[in-house]
Amino acid sequence: MKRLLLLCVTAFCLGVCVAADTKEDKQFPEKDGVLQLKKGNFKRALRKHDQLLVHFFAPLSGESQRVSTAFQGAAAELKGSKVKLAVVDVSKEKDLAKELNATGHPVIRLYLSGDKHNPVACPVPQSSASILTWLKRRAGSAADLVTDLSQSEASEEVTVVGFFKELNHEYVQVFYATAVELPDVRFVVTQDDDVIAKYGHTHDVVLMLKKSKLIKAYKMTPETSKGVLIVFITIYQMDPVTEYTGQTASQILSSPVLNHALLFVNKSSEDFDEIFSAFSTAAETFRMKILFVLVNVAELRNGRMMEYFRVRDFEAPLIRLVNLSNHVTYHLPSDALSVEIIERFCQDYLEGKAKPKMQSEPIPEGWDQKPVKELVGMNLEKVAFNPDKTVFVLFYLPYSKESRAVFPLWEELAEAFEEREDVVITRIDASANDINLSVQGTYPSLCLFPALYAERVVVYTGKKKLKPLIKFVEKEMEKAKKYRAKEDEDRRKYTEAMKAEEAKKANNTKDEL
Repeated sequence: MKRLLLLCVTAFCLGVCVAADTKEDKQFPEKDGVLQLKKGNFKRALRKHDQLLVHFFAPLSGESQRVSTAFQGAAAELKGSKVKLAVVDVSKEKDLAKELNATGHPVIRLYLSGDKHNPVACPVPQSSASILTWLKRRAGSAADLVTDLSQSEASEEVTVVGFFKELNHEYVQVFYATAVELPDVRFVVTQDDDVIAKYGHTHDVVLMLKKSKLIKAYKMTPETSKGVLIVFITIYQMDPVTEYTGQTASQILSSPVLNHALLFVNKSSEDFDEIFSAFSTAAETFRMKILFVLVNVAELRNGRMMEYFRVRDFEAPLIRLVNLSNHVTYHLPSDALSVEIIERFCQDYLEGKAKPKMQSEPIPEGWDQKPVKELVGMNLEKVAFNPDKTVFVLFYLPYSKESRAVFPLWEELAEAFEEREDVVITRIDASANDINLSVQGTYPSLCLFPALYAERVVVYTGKKKLKPLIKFVEKEMEKAKKYRAKEDEDRRKYTEAMKAEEAKKANNTKDEL
């Protein structure tokens, strides 16, 4: 009887354990060893795992898909370790992503000891090995990088070598912090004087080697920061000119150098070698300041890049300069692409002397026949700065939901002012036309140009509803009337003064005769 009772109790306990495990599995569903988190289980996952590495991803993003694959590979290697990998689909978990400020993608963060407010940012990995290296370096020290340099000198990959006399020096701390941030790069620390001497350098120096060849050396100074060293390594691990491909796109776009010189050229053209040689020579001059990129116009997969910059294959060769922070584009205004011309263009750009390229769609036929007038780059300023018209312009992006949502309202606004000849309601595609006006913030941007001689712009920031918009236009028109009256008076006085001056000159000429 006792034995039967004991068996029953054991079975009951096993059932409770199984039920508990099943419930936990439902709370934390996994796919290929990676937790699938949502707003409902995110906090519980933080409490359960001391180290939770989370990838906030967008399913339709190619970059996110690549990182997800790397996560799956790393999860298999980390099975049974203290680190647990997880993903959050930001397209579904918008509230959670917004709460955690993880709306960009891909975003990868390591949450420690359940603290959701102070996560550690993880560099975007190129592979599962990158994730493992990053975690290992985070938990390690510079001593882990000490190795026999001869094993790395013949490597096909770039090796970053730090030569330091003392491993506890602050230079070593900066070097190791850089190694943590660049898990895809091989780092080595050496204290071998004989090995380092053959490269013509002494201690406290960082060398970049490839196949035993010295690419570049960097002498550490008290001013050297992790950021400076990251820029140096990131730039010099790339060739002076990097061809834009599916494999290099991420490396180019994530470069800390935001000024990019783009050579659009057909690699099969007769003059390619000459042009590429000039471009490469200029690239060496502007290392660390401008990233030089080659775009082969004969490569079909570069179509989107060419479309973005509005370059057609028959227009090549040509060079464009663009800053990735503001996306303003500059065009080298020359048919010849010599070293001197390219370098002068780059220097003018850095000194702020180069003029931005204004791109414009052709003026559409019947652009002014509908209630909402369709503007393009080449007629924007002529229409907007008409001193006898109040012009309200919608700057929009055709692929933006927020922009398209304003279209019906803009039609209603145009109809409301249809009988007013002194009011013009217009719109312009900001993605297809370069706008040389600093009036746009985030799109859609609503900008009113008052009926004044002065080129004045008023940005509307109120509610996107019909009555507030009408009230805004009428209020600004009343303000403009006062300014316009003063302008007209000033112009009248100026005209009279000029006539008087001309009359005086005529009289003086008559007296002389």
